[in-house]
Amino acid sequence: MTRSRKIAIGIVGGAALLVVVLVVAIAAFDWNRARPMINERVSAAIGRPFAINGDLSVEWQRQPEEGGWRAWVPWPRVIANDISVGNAPWAKAPQFATLKRGEFSLAPLPLLRQRVVIRRIQLTEPAADLERLADGRANWTFTLPETGEPSPWVLDINEIGFDKGRVGLVDEILKADLTVQVDPLGKPVPFADVAGAAFAEEGGAKTAPRDYVFGWKVAGKYKGLATKGEGKVGGMLALQDDKQPFPVQADVAIGGTRAAVTGTLTDPVNLGALDLRLKLSGASMAQLYPLTGVTLPDTPPYSTDGHLVARLRSPGGAVFDYKGFNGKVGNSDLHGDISFALGAPRPRLTGTLSSKQLRMADLGPLIGVPSGTVAGAQADKAKDAPAKPKGGKVLPTQAFRTDRWRDMDADVSLEAGRIVHDSKLPLSDLSVHLVLQDGKLTLDPLRFGMAGGSINSTIRLDGAGAPLTGRVEMHARRLRLKQLFPATPAMQKTLGELNGDLAISGAGNSVAALLGTATGDVKMLVNDGVISRSLMEIAGLNVGNYVVSKLFGDDEVKINCGAADLGMKNGVMTPRIFVFDTENALISITGTADFKNEKLDMDITPDSKGFRIFSLRSPLYVRGSFGSPDVGVHALPLAARGAGMVALGVLLTPAAGLLALVAPSTTDENACGPMLEQMRKPPKAPAPARK
Repeated sequence: MTRSRKIAIGIVGGAALLVVVLVVAIAAFDWNRARPMINERVSAAIGRPFAINGDLSVEWQRQPEEGGWRAWVPWPRVIANDISVGNAPWAKAPQFATLKRGEFSLAPLPLLRQRVVIRRIQLTEPAADLERLADGRANWTFTLPETGEPSPWVLDINEIGFDKGRVGLVDEILKADLTVQVDPLGKPVPFADVAGAAFAEEGGAKTAPRDYVFGWKVAGKYKGLATKGEGKVGGMLALQDDKQPFPVQADVAIGGTRAAVTGTLTDPVNLGALDLRLKLSGASMAQLYPLTGVTLPDTPPYSTDGHLVARLRSPGGAVFDYKGFNGKVGNSDLHGDISFALGAPRPRLTGTLSSKQLRMADLGPLIGVPSGTVAGAQADKAKDAPAKPKGGKVLPTQAFRTDRWRDMDADVSLEAGRIVHDSKLPLSDLSVHLVLQDGKLTLDPLRFGMAGGSINSTIRLDGAGAPLTGRVEMHARRLRLKQLFPATPAMQKTLGELNGDLAISGAGNSVAALLGTATGDVKMLVNDGVISRSLMEIAGLNVGNYVVSKLFGDDEVKINCGAADLGMKNGVMTPRIFVFDTENALISITGTADFKNEKLDMDITPDSKGFRIFSLRSPLYVRGSFGSPDVGVHALPLAARGAGMVALGVLLTPAAGLLALVAPSTTDENACGPMLEQMRKPPKAPAPARK
């Protein structure tokens, strides 16, 4: 053997021996000696006290799954016990986080490229106390040293596993004080056993969701509301693989709202997507606003069940699609699809809804009218329920929440096959298109069928300024009297109809305030009907019952025509024309209805036709409030038999405006036509009565 060969063998042997000695030294090294240095370095890096209080060890293990020569390279497996991270100086809890045991394996070769690759971190009994103050300071925000240069090192964590643990949250901004406990389930629960096989297949994920491994419970307050819930999660969080669904399940009650979800979270690092079966219920949809930021109306108790798909990384902002949901609002059914997009300048809600049967009582809270109680419904807070008008008033005083109108936009359509107002008045074919844009709410159209005819409306409410301003236009066409009063036998013989128009505008933040400032016109025609005390009793009109009994006794009286042309100005309605032409007399109504103060001051004056017997000689009056009117007979008789007709002739000169309502009624002869034509003729006074 040559001298050079001996030298080479010696160098190689020495190097190999050095490597062996180094490996043995590292393997035998007591890593607890390095704890003070590690604690100091980490504390300086995060700006908080950090300590490994327990044993620190490193085990070297091969990774056969690496394949090839890399499978022979050992990886260090680091095991640290009793780890703590100090809290911010202003925080209440003594520690920000604690960990009974942490384990992870580190790939050595990527360190040469300044990459820290950790395939898996296993956490045992982690605990954290999160706190945020009203000024925005949060203890989970760390003050890191400023170097002026971005770090060349890249951290790459594939998966995180965790054992039972606890997380506390005290957040003054969210008004939250919550504690979450996580515990092992004992044995894994397959995803399909919880979500259902149908939903698991419906999700269509290429990779099947992993089993549920841990159960969790939450208790405390959120948004100042009592909060309690429980659920299940998977055991391994696939951080890097955005195709690996992470199973989640929750059943949480916050105040009067309850949400039950089952599904998956994908790409959790980037909050990529949610695919959930969502069941939502509560005392009123308006209570969702503080929880979600979605502006919804006051409603009776509701429940829904549908498929929620969230694209959390959409370019324009997160998009939440609630697909194919079925639900109930009060006793009304509701179905459809809605979408909520978090875009600029404000979020937008869109949807297409349908209902087979919609109860009118369930729509009452939309305008501030209580819908009544529903069995099993949780009581609302006073601020969430429509306010009952005070002082005996009857017009709804619940304020429109216009501040919420400016928080989002909306474009929603609703079609309903049948509307239940009461058992005797069927409504049908509701069609409404709601648009909320820049604080301005429009219902156009708001259309439905009623009594064989139709009601077509347009409502515009501008909540962008204060106070709210509104305009309502409504057109009633061909409402058949026998269907309006199906319980009145005499009315079933008539072919009469009701037609009308309304156009008013006002300002105010409630229905009562809008009507109290309203200006506009109301016109109505009724032909070929009957009137009687029994009809008034059926309609529940006590005042009408008294008036009819005084005018006609107990008899049924045919109405040839009823005509009303009412003007409104600043909330006071005054009849230009308000007459009923019956077979016995011509009845005129004069006076005012004050919607601001809810006061009535009206006179009802009969004028007998020819020599027909009509005993009432004095006009009637209706006084007092809307809620408790006073009705009676004037003490003095009429000054002259013809005086009523003279005054009536003066009032009826604008009758031509009502003739337009005759045309749409029917091609048959309408009894109102001749009367209105007669009204257009100049009035004539009778000869003075001789004494």
